[in-house]
Amino acid sequence: MATKSRTGRVGTWIAAALALVGCLGASASGSGRDDAREPIRVLATTGIIADAASAIGGDRVRVTTLMGPGVDPHLYRPTREDARAIVRADVILKNGFMLEGRMGESFERAARAGRRVVAVAEGLPAEALLLEDEGAATDPHVWMSPRVWAHAVERVASVLIEAEPSSREVFEANAGEYLERLRALDAYASEVLGTIPEKRRVLVTAHDAFGYLGAAYGLEVVGIQGLSTESEAGVRRIERMVSLIVEREVPAVFIETTVTDRNVRALVAGVERRGRTLTIGGELYSDALGEVGSPGETYFGMFEHNIETIARGLGGSSPSGGFARWVRDRAGSGGGGR
Repeated sequence: MATKSRTGRVGTWIAAALALVGCLGASASGSGRDDAREPIRVLATTGIIADAASAIGGDRVRVTTLMGPGVDPHLYRPTREDARAIVRADVILKNGFMLEGRMGESFERAARAGRRVVAVAEGLPAEALLLEDEGAATDPHVWMSPRVWAHAVERVASVLIEAEPSSREVFEANAGEYLERLRALDAYASEVLGTIPEKRRVLVTAHDAFGYLGAAYGLEVVGIQGLSTESEAGVRRIERMVSLIVEREVPAVFIETTVTDRNVRALVAGVERRGRTLTIGGELYSDALGEVGSPGETYFGMFEHNIETIARGLGGSSPSGGFARWVRDRAGSGGGGR
Protein backbone atom coordinates (compact mmCIF):
# COMPACT_ATOMS: atom_id res chain seq x y z
CA MET A 1 0.00 0.00 0.00
CA ALA A 2 1.34 3.47 -0.89
CA THR A 3 2.22 5.76 1.98
CA LYS A 4 2.13 9.54 2.17
CA SER A 5 5.37 11.44 1.71
CA ARG A 6 6.72 13.29 4.71
CA THR A 7 5.91 16.61 3.01
CA GLY A 8 2.32 15.45 2.50
CA ARG A 9 1.97 14.39 6.13
CA VAL A 10 3.28 17.73 7.35
CA GLY A 11 0.82 19.51 5.08
CA THR A 12 -1.99 17.53 6.70
CA TRP A 13 -0.73 18.43 10.19
CA ILE A 14 -0.57 22.11 9.26
CA ALA A 15 -4.07 22.07 7.81
CA ALA A 16 -5.49 20.41 10.92
CA ALA A 17 -3.64 22.71 13.31
CA LEU A 18 -4.64 25.85 11.43
CA ALA A 19 -8.25 24.72 11.40
CA LEU A 20 -8.14 24.22 15.17
CA VAL A 21 -6.58 27.63 15.73
CA GLY A 22 -9.29 29.18 13.57
CA CYS A 23 -12.00 27.47 15.60
CA LEU A 24 -10.49 28.79 18.81
CA GLY A 25 -10.59 32.32 17.43
CA ALA A 26 -6.85 32.94 17.36
CA SER A 27 -5.52 35.99 15.54
CA ALA A 28 -4.93 35.18 11.89
CA SER A 29 -2.54 37.71 10.52
CA GLY A 30 -0.71 39.35 13.41
CA SER A 31 -1.62 42.82 12.09
CA GLY A 32 -2.97 45.69 14.20
CA ARG A 33 -1.09 44.67 17.37
CA ASP A 34 -0.93 48.13 18.96
CA ASP A 35 -2.46 46.86 22.19
CA ALA A 36 -0.37 43.69 22.28
CA ARG A 37 2.19 43.21 25.04
CA GLU A 38 3.65 39.98 23.72
CA PRO A 39 6.46 40.22 21.12
CA ILE A 40 5.60 39.56 17.49
CA ARG A 41 6.19 35.88 16.78
CA VAL A 42 8.31 35.83 13.63
CA LEU A 43 9.18 32.63 11.81
CA ALA A 44 12.14 33.05 9.41
CA THR A 45 13.06 30.25 7.05
CA THR A 46 16.81 30.95 7.13
CA GLY A 47 19.27 32.37 9.61
CA ILE A 48 20.08 35.11 7.11
CA ILE A 49 16.52 36.43 7.23
CA ALA A 50 16.31 35.85 10.99
CA ASP A 51 19.45 37.96 11.51
CA ALA A 52 17.79 40.99 9.91
CA ALA A 53 14.44 40.42 11.64
CA SER A 54 16.08 40.12 15.08
CA ALA A 55 18.20 43.24 14.59
CA ILE A 56 15.29 45.34 13.35
CA GLY A 57 12.68 44.02 15.77
CA GLY A 58 14.81 44.03 18.91
CA ASP A 59 12.83 43.06 22.00
CA ARG A 60 9.55 43.55 20.13
CA VAL A 61 10.02 40.30 18.23
CA ARG A 62 10.55 36.66 19.11
CA VAL A 63 12.29 35.14 16.08
CA THR A 64 12.36 31.43 15.33
CA THR A 65 14.61 30.10 12.57
CA LEU A 66 13.22 27.17 10.62
CA MET A 67 16.48 25.99 9.01
CA GLY A 68 19.53 26.06 11.22
CA PRO A 69 23.27 26.32 10.54
CA GLY A 70 24.56 24.23 7.67
CA VAL A 71 21.09 23.30 6.39
CA ASP A 72 20.52 23.35 2.63
CA PRO A 73 17.18 25.14 2.03
CA HIS A 74 16.91 23.75 -1.51
CA LEU A 75 16.59 20.22 -0.15
CA TYR A 76 14.90 20.89 3.19
CA ARG A 77 11.70 19.01 3.96
CA PRO A 78 9.36 20.29 6.69
CA THR A 79 8.95 18.36 9.92
CA ARG A 80 6.09 18.06 12.39
CA GLU A 81 7.83 20.61 14.62
CA ASP A 82 7.93 22.99 11.64
CA ALA A 83 4.17 22.60 11.34
CA ARG A 84 3.80 23.72 14.94
CA ALA A 85 6.09 26.69 14.37
CA ILE A 86 4.12 27.78 11.29
CA VAL A 87 0.85 27.62 13.22
CA ARG A 88 2.23 29.66 16.15
CA ALA A 89 3.77 32.43 14.00
CA ASP A 90 2.25 35.88 13.58
CA VAL A 91 4.51 36.59 10.60
CA ILE A 92 6.34 34.15 8.34
CA LEU A 93 9.35 35.49 6.44
CA LYS A 94 10.68 33.37 3.60
CA ASN A 95 13.19 34.18 0.89
CA GLY A 96 11.16 33.15 -2.14
CA PHE A 97 12.21 32.45 -5.74
CA MET A 98 11.96 28.74 -4.92
CA LEU A 99 14.82 28.75 -2.40
CA GLU A 100 12.54 26.86 -0.01
CA GLY A 101 11.05 24.84 -2.87
CA ARG A 102 9.92 21.85 -0.83
CA MET A 103 8.03 24.00 1.67
CA GLY A 104 5.74 25.66 -0.87
CA GLU A 105 2.65 23.67 0.08
CA SER A 106 3.13 24.37 3.79
CA PHE A 107 3.31 28.12 3.24
CA GLU A 108 0.37 28.11 0.84
CA ARG A 109 -1.78 26.41 3.48
CA ALA A 110 -0.68 28.94 6.10
CA ALA A 111 -1.46 31.87 3.79
CA ARG A 112 -4.91 30.49 2.97
CA ALA A 113 -5.58 30.23 6.70
CA GLY A 114 -4.79 33.93 7.11
CA ARG A 115 -1.18 33.83 8.23
CA ARG A 116 1.05 36.68 6.97
CA VAL A 117 3.55 34.95 4.65
CA VAL A 118 6.06 37.27 2.96
CA ALA A 119 8.74 36.37 0.41
CA VAL A 120 11.25 39.11 1.22
CA ALA A 121 13.30 38.68 -1.99
CA GLU A 122 10.37 38.71 -4.39
CA GLY A 123 9.59 42.39 -3.92
CA LEU A 124 13.03 43.55 -5.04
CA PRO A 125 13.43 45.88 -8.05
CA ALA A 126 13.59 43.87 -11.26
CA GLU A 127 16.87 45.50 -12.26
CA ALA A 128 18.52 44.20 -9.07
CA LEU A 129 17.72 40.55 -9.84
CA LEU A 130 19.72 37.97 -11.78
CA LEU A 131 18.34 35.26 -14.03
CA GLU A 132 19.99 31.94 -14.77
CA ASP A 133 21.50 31.55 -18.24
CA GLU A 134 18.31 30.17 -19.78
CA GLY A 135 16.26 32.95 -18.16
CA ALA A 136 13.81 30.40 -16.74
CA ALA A 137 14.43 31.12 -13.06
CA THR A 138 15.47 34.01 -10.84
CA ASP A 139 18.59 33.53 -8.76
CA PRO A 140 17.32 33.44 -5.15
CA HIS A 141 20.69 34.11 -3.47
CA VAL A 142 20.12 37.87 -3.14
CA TRP A 143 21.95 38.12 0.21
CA MET A 144 25.26 37.63 -1.62
CA SER A 145 25.31 41.36 -2.39
CA PRO A 146 24.77 43.76 0.52
CA ARG A 147 23.46 46.32 -1.98
CA VAL A 148 20.76 43.94 -3.18
CA TRP A 149 20.06 42.49 0.26
CA ALA A 150 19.36 46.00 1.54
CA HIS A 151 16.09 45.97 -0.42
CA ALA A 152 15.02 42.77 1.36
CA VAL A 153 15.97 44.26 4.73
CA GLU A 154 13.73 47.24 4.01
CA ARG A 155 10.95 44.78 3.23
CA VAL A 156 11.46 43.05 6.57
CA ALA A 157 11.19 46.41 8.34
CA SER A 158 7.95 47.23 6.49
CA VAL A 159 6.40 43.90 7.44
CA LEU A 160 7.22 44.39 11.13
CA ILE A 161 5.79 47.93 11.05
CA GLU A 162 2.59 46.55 9.50
CA ALA A 163 2.41 43.95 12.25
CA GLU A 164 2.92 46.48 15.05
CA PRO A 165 2.51 50.12 13.94
CA SER A 166 3.09 51.47 17.45
CA SER A 167 6.74 50.35 17.23
CA ARG A 168 7.41 52.11 13.91
CA GLU A 169 10.05 54.49 15.30
CA VAL A 170 12.00 51.66 16.91
CA PHE A 171 11.86 49.48 13.82
CA GLU A 172 12.85 52.33 11.50
CA ALA A 173 15.80 53.33 13.70
CA ASN A 174 17.06 49.75 13.95
CA ALA A 175 16.64 49.21 10.22
CA GLY A 176 18.57 52.42 9.54
CA GLU A 177 21.51 51.16 11.59
CA TYR A 178 21.44 47.77 9.86
CA LEU A 179 21.33 49.39 6.42
CA GLU A 180 24.24 51.66 7.32
CA ARG A 181 26.31 48.61 8.26
CA LEU A 182 25.37 47.00 4.95
CA ARG A 183 26.66 50.05 3.10
CA ALA A 184 29.93 49.83 5.02
CA LEU A 185 30.18 46.08 4.36
CA ASP A 186 29.68 46.70 0.64
CA ALA A 187 32.52 49.22 0.61
CA TYR A 188 34.75 46.82 2.55
CA ALA A 189 33.98 43.97 0.15
CA SER A 190 34.81 46.16 -2.83
CA GLU A 191 38.18 47.00 -1.32
CA VAL A 192 39.05 43.43 -0.29
CA LEU A 193 37.96 41.73 -3.52
CA GLY A 194 39.61 44.48 -5.51
CA THR A 195 43.00 43.10 -4.40
CA ILE A 196 42.53 39.91 -6.49
CA PRO A 197 44.73 40.07 -9.62
CA GLU A 198 42.80 40.53 -12.85
CA LYS A 199 43.77 37.18 -14.37
CA ARG A 200 42.63 35.31 -11.24
CA ARG A 201 39.15 36.78 -10.90
CA VAL A 202 37.31 33.49 -11.49
CA LEU A 203 35.34 32.10 -8.55
CA VAL A 204 34.58 28.37 -8.77
CA THR A 205 32.21 27.00 -6.13
CA ALA A 206 30.13 23.91 -5.39
CA HIS A 207 26.87 25.43 -6.64
CA ASP A 208 25.83 28.65 -8.34
CA ALA A 209 25.10 30.68 -5.20
CA PHE A 210 27.53 33.56 -5.69
CA GLY A 211 26.20 35.28 -8.81
CA TYR A 212 25.16 38.46 -6.98
CA LEU A 213 28.57 38.67 -5.35
CA GLY A 214 30.28 38.28 -8.72
CA ALA A 215 28.06 40.90 -10.35
CA ALA A 216 28.68 43.38 -7.53
CA TYR A 217 32.47 43.04 -7.39
CA GLY A 218 33.59 42.03 -10.86
CA LEU A 219 34.20 38.30 -10.44
CA GLU A 220 33.32 35.62 -12.96
CA VAL A 221 31.40 32.99 -11.02
CA VAL A 222 31.17 29.34 -12.08
CA GLY A 223 29.17 26.83 -10.03
CA ILE A 224 29.55 23.08 -10.46
CA GLN A 225 25.83 22.68 -9.78
CA GLY A 226 23.15 25.17 -10.81
CA LEU A 227 21.12 27.63 -8.74
CA SER A 228 19.58 24.74 -6.80
CA THR A 229 21.53 21.86 -5.27
CA GLU A 230 18.73 19.58 -6.48
CA SER A 231 20.43 19.60 -9.88
CA GLU A 232 23.24 17.06 -10.19
CA ALA A 233 26.54 17.72 -11.95
CA GLY A 234 27.32 15.00 -14.49
CA VAL A 235 30.67 13.73 -15.72
CA ARG A 236 30.56 16.02 -18.78
CA ARG A 237 29.99 19.07 -16.59
CA ILE A 238 32.96 18.15 -14.41
CA GLU A 239 35.18 17.63 -17.47
CA ARG A 240 34.17 20.98 -18.97
CA MET A 241 35.01 22.71 -15.71
CA VAL A 242 38.37 20.92 -15.49
CA SER A 243 39.18 22.25 -18.97
CA LEU A 244 38.12 25.78 -17.96
CA ILE A 245 40.24 25.70 -14.80
CA VAL A 246 43.32 24.46 -16.68
CA GLU A 247 42.86 26.94 -19.53
CA ARG A 248 42.26 29.94 -17.25
CA GLU A 249 44.89 28.86 -14.70
CA VAL A 250 42.40 29.14 -11.83
CA PRO A 251 44.44 28.67 -8.62
CA ALA A 252 41.70 27.59 -6.21
CA VAL A 253 38.20 26.22 -5.90
CA PHE A 254 35.91 26.63 -2.89
CA ILE A 255 33.69 24.24 -0.95
CA GLU A 256 30.48 25.30 0.81
CA THR A 257 29.10 24.61 4.27
CA THR A 258 25.72 23.40 3.00
CA VAL A 259 26.86 21.33 0.00
CA THR A 260 28.83 18.09 -0.16
CA ASP A 261 32.43 18.54 -1.29
CA ARG A 262 32.29 15.48 -3.56
CA ASN A 263 32.15 17.44 -6.83
CA VAL A 264 34.79 19.92 -5.73
CA ARG A 265 37.23 17.11 -4.94
CA ALA A 266 36.43 15.51 -8.30
CA LEU A 267 37.49 18.80 -9.92
CA VAL A 268 40.74 18.85 -7.98
CA ALA A 269 41.50 15.27 -9.03
CA GLY A 270 40.63 16.01 -12.65
CA VAL A 271 42.95 19.02 -12.78
CA GLU A 272 45.75 17.00 -11.19
CA ARG A 273 45.36 14.36 -13.90
CA ARG A 274 46.12 17.14 -16.40
CA GLY A 275 49.39 17.86 -14.62
CA ARG A 276 48.22 21.03 -12.86
CA THR A 277 47.64 21.89 -9.21
CA LEU A 278 44.29 23.13 -7.90
CA THR A 279 43.95 23.95 -4.23
CA ILE A 280 40.84 24.18 -2.09
CA GLY A 281 40.82 27.85 -1.18
CA GLY A 282 38.57 27.43 1.83
CA GLU A 283 35.00 26.84 2.91
CA LEU A 284 32.32 29.44 2.14
CA TYR A 285 28.93 30.03 3.71
CA SER A 286 26.33 29.94 0.94
CA ASP A 287 22.73 29.14 1.87
CA ALA A 288 22.93 29.20 5.67
CA LEU A 289 24.73 30.93 8.51
CA GLY A 290 27.25 29.10 10.67
CA GLU A 291 27.05 27.62 14.15
CA VAL A 292 27.09 29.91 17.18
CA GLY A 293 30.72 30.81 17.86
CA SER A 294 31.78 30.35 14.22
CA PRO A 295 32.82 33.22 11.94
CA GLY A 296 29.51 32.88 10.10
CA GLU A 297 27.07 33.03 13.02
CA THR A 298 25.71 36.44 11.82
CA TYR A 299 25.07 37.82 8.36
CA PHE A 300 27.94 40.30 8.68
CA GLY A 301 30.33 37.66 9.96
CA MET A 302 29.32 35.26 7.19
CA PHE A 303 29.86 37.82 4.46
CA GLU A 304 33.15 39.05 5.89
CA HIS A 305 34.45 35.48 6.14
CA ASN A 306 33.42 34.76 2.55
CA ILE A 307 35.05 37.77 0.92
CA GLU A 308 38.27 37.43 2.90
CA THR A 309 38.49 33.69 2.15
CA ILE A 310 37.86 34.31 -1.56
CA ALA A 311 40.41 37.11 -1.75
CA ARG A 312 43.16 35.09 -0.09
CA GLY A 313 42.38 31.97 -2.09
CA LEU A 314 42.61 33.82 -5.42
CA GLY A 315 45.81 35.71 -4.66
CA GLY A 316 44.44 38.85 -3.03
CA SER A 317 44.60 40.02 0.57
CA SER A 318 42.49 41.39 3.40
CA PRO A 319 43.37 44.04 5.98
CA SER A 320 44.56 43.06 9.44
CA GLY A 321 41.74 43.23 11.95
CA GLY A 322 39.02 42.59 9.40
CA PHE A 323 35.80 44.51 8.91
CA ALA A 324 35.48 45.78 12.50
CA ARG A 325 38.91 47.43 12.49
CA TRP A 326 38.34 48.73 8.96
CA VAL A 327 35.15 50.47 10.12
CA ARG A 328 36.91 51.96 13.16
CA ASP A 329 39.78 53.22 11.04
CA ARG A 330 37.40 54.79 8.54
CA ALA A 331 35.42 56.45 11.32
CA GLY A 332 38.61 57.78 12.88
CA SER A 333 39.75 59.29 9.59
CA GLY A 334 36.35 60.80 8.85
CA GLY A 335 35.57 58.30 6.07
CA GLY A 336 32.40 56.26 5.68
CA GLY A 337 30.74 53.57 3.65
CA ARG A 338 29.92 54.58 0.12
